[in-house]
Amino acid sequence: MPHLAIKLLEGKTEEQKQKLALALIKAAREVIGYGDESYSVTIEDFSTKSWFDTVYEQEIMGKKDILYKAPGYKDYRK
Repeated sequence: MPHLAIKLLEGKTEEQKQKLALALIKAAREVIGYGDESYSVTIEDFSTKSWFDTVYEQEIMGKKDILYKAPGYKDYRK
């Protein structure tokens, strides 16, 4: 049962988040299969500071062994 966990900088509307969730599920169905009922999606908002403290350090750079696409930016604080 695929679960897609999305982390974004704050500021996106609920409509944008709904559209994103539906588009991600559609793309995942086309690539790996399963029906809509198999998918779940969470979308979590972060401030810029918490992005670099939490998401960038722990979720992105801290999980390089399972990172399939690295960001094209660096931590601007360093």
